[in-house]
Amino acid sequence: MIDLLAVFLASTIRLAMPLMLAASGELVSERSGVLNLSLEGMMLTAAFFGALGAWGTGSPVLGILCAVLAAMAVAAVQAVLSVRLRANQLVVGIGFNILALGATTLLYRIIFGGLSREQIPGLPKMHIPGLSDLPLIGPALFQQSYLVYFGFGCVLLLWWMLKYTAFGLAIRAVGDDPRAGDKAGVPVARTRYLSVLITGAMAGLAGSFLSVADINTFTENMTNGAGYLALAAVIFGGWTVWRTIGACLLFGAATALQFQLPAMGVNVPTALLLMLPYILALLAVAGVVGRLDPPAALTLPFQRGK
Repeated sequence: MIDLLAVFLASTIRLAMPLMLAASGELVSERSGVLNLSLEGMMLTAAFFGALGAWGTGSPVLGILCAVLAAMAVAAVQAVLSVRLRANQLVVGIGFNILALGATTLLYRIIFGGLSREQIPGLPKMHIPGLSDLPLIGPALFQQSYLVYFGFGCVLLLWWMLKYTAFGLAIRAVGDDPRAGDKAGVPVARTRYLSVLITGAMAGLAGSFLSVADINTFTENMTNGAGYLALAAVIFGGWTVWRTIGACLLFGAATALQFQLPAMGVNVPTALLLMLPYILALLAVAGVVGRLDPPAALTLPFQRGK
């Protein structure tokens, strides 16, 4: 039983990590007033180009770099459409997701043939002597991919930036009242541009985690709704960093149960287990888990003088 629990905890962290990375980046953008419904498309694009980069260069690190750059390119276009051209953020996001699914599927079939799962160089797991052999917490905390620990560092950095830096204050200001922020001298457009690019970078890490650090291959639509779960985690977490991370861990645990409950001999319909993370996400979006208090200017375009 202890071994099964250790595997469950390790799986929870592994499955929650791409959600944490994407959700923490999306949190920054939403706090600035820009909703990136295209998060799913950013992650899928990153997963493909991360796999392609690692396969082509033989280096998982370069693959991750390719993934981040690809996701940031998508984020840059999203920022232009949402911030500069003031396009409907929901429509733009849906369009990007459809485009990413079609484009990555086409490129995958052209480059890899689409017939088999091409194995790519992946990041190894860290094994900390002594600590990795601890019962229960050893496999969960000290036998993960290097990208897990880097991801936790990125989340801490974003929390510190939002809470303690002038740029974090500017992000919160333009998300709550962009006109007041503009009058105070805060560059609203630039702040939102940078926030969306941060989302792209974090989505790039999230997507590369799936293909380069986890299963070491790419499959069509491999994100399978992870971007939407990350969006729901931001809502579930009330637009705060640590509650959002807690929501990601909850979603990760719900996904891990799909594999652990049958191993424990618990007979639960497979369809119910597959639905569980999305049921939790639906409850979060519906506000069942608590009062929702989003940034006042979320999804609202800003134009100086109007």
